[in-house]
Amino acid sequence: MSSKKLKTNEAAAFIGKSASWLNKSRMNGNGPVYLKIDGSVRYLLADLEAFLAGKRRTAVYDFANDNDRARAA
Repeated sequence: MSSKKLKTNEAAAFIGKSASWLNKSRMNGNGPVYLKIDGSVRYLLADLEAFLAGKRRTAVYDFANDNDRARAA
């Protein structure tokens, strides 16, 4: 597991979202896992990669999405 820690703006650029989106996702819990270190928010590179991997799809519709195939690819 990578121990590289990214700041919010760096993490946002890595996943292709805005820093504002990441800030909001921390509030509602639908974003990547993060660390809170003495008041600072940091994202592990491995957690960002896992978040992106969890978003892989094989179909537009949920009922047709083959998550097992997406994970294997």
